[in-house]
Amino acid sequence: MPRIAGVNIPENKQLWISLRYIYGIGPTRAMEILNKLNINPYKKAKDLTPEETTKIQKFIEDNYIVEGDLRRQISQNIRELIEIRCYRGIRHQKGLPVRGQRTRTNARTRKGPKPNKVGTRKK
Repeated sequence: MPRIAGVNIPENKQLWISLRYIYGIGPTRAMEILNKLNINPYKKAKDLTPEETTKIQKFIEDNYIVEGDLRRQISQNIRELIEIRCYRGIRHQKGLPVRGQRTRTNARTRKGPKPNKVGTRKK
């Protein structure tokens, strides 16, 4: 299994899809990386030569923030929003939708399961 940016990418998938297993690389960025390096994106990951693997690894390290560094940067940004007590930070802190979605209905992913009504019992 080829290892790029600390992630084992799947061998039996096309390279442009395998690269998407790295946090911070989506479909567009995967194609962009492979096109810049002149590597066939439809080649299987198991058919990569060690030179191609190191080329991809070095290119990603030099040009993009991925995996742990990206996760750390995002969490620091959220912590900063909470610290300065801006609207978005308060929404993060309360566990409510941040980007203007309605909360009267829906928003169950952020708010958690519905609380039981007072005076009702589970059967």
